Amino acid sequence: MSESSPTLHLSSGPHIASGRSTAQIMWMVNLSLVPALLWAWAVFGPVVLAIAVSSILGCVVAEAAACKIAKTAMTVFDGSAVCSGLLLAYTLPPGMPIWMPFIGGMLAMFFTKGMFGGLGYNIFNVALVGRAMMMATFPVEMTTRWVAPHLGAAGVDTISAATALAQIKLGGEAALAKLLAAAGDGVWFDYFVGMRAGSIGEVSAVMILLGAAFLLWKGIIKLYIPISVLAGVALLAPFSLSPGLYMLSGGIWLGAFFMATDYVTSPITPKGQIIFGLGIGLLTGIIRNWGGYPEGICYAIMLMNILTPALNDWFRPKRLTADGVPS
Repeated sequence: MSESSPTLHLSSGPHIASGRSTAQIMWMVNLSLVPALLWAWAVFGPVVLAIAVSSILGCVVAEAAACKIAKTAMTVFDGSAVCSGLLLAYTLPPGMPIWMPFIGGMLAMFFTKGMFGGLGYNIFNVALVGRAMMMATFPVEMTTRWVAPHLGAAGVDTISAATALAQIKLGGEAALAKLLAAAGDGVWFDYFVGMRAGSIGEVSAVMILLGAAFLLWKGIIKLYIPISVLAGVALLAPFSLSPGLYMLSGGIWLGAFFMATDYVTSPITPKGQIIFGLGIGLLTGIIRNWGGYPEGICYAIMLMNILTPALNDWFRPKRLTADGVPS
């Protein structure tokens, strides 16, 4: 008989059983992100693929190094590092130098995930921390390297002045009028489909919704958080100069469906998720309308990430007794 005692692993509830592994879920999320990347390739050129690869490599290298240092099982093949790298790339301007996303990915993965113990222990969304770090480290490239969309046309290297939100923020009604006049009658179609300047993965609401529909079909995400985020932003949209452009510009669609729904950094109960999403939407609107920064979804999500443990504590799942009543 062995003298070693069996090890009993205890963890707090809820305990969710699923037929899918973490790797299967993460690779399906990665697959759902492909339409947005292909669209960015079509309108901004092949440089976006290089930026995505650079960001992914930075995340993978940092994750491998963290596993090596901690002497834990290698997790670079579970798809989570690839997902973080893709999402980070989606928040970046398509004209930025290719080496910068590698640095951003490495820093984000190591300090946000590796230092906290790996997947499931990080308290902030990895990709958004990477973006925040890059904003502090490379502020000029992060705010000026926008590319004008050219679907199948020449001149994909043309650098545009700024995104619509930035132009309206700086120029007010005059900038809005100029923007609408330049876009013509197809402005709403262009902004919904994705013919506008912006970060790599945020410009096309159609492609984001296509990927989100796939995740909903597979049961990987639910609509509590995304709808709440969009509702919160919509509540403050009337305070902007153009509510329509307000809702179609920036990263709210990408943030609502792919950033805010991160399993690790979002609440686990429907009530907690609704408050979490509304908080993100309202904070985004406050930053956009009255802050000095034209976009706000990145910082809004990270601020609400801080409240996730509290929301999980305030809105605990009810356990049923054998009689079917709450315990």
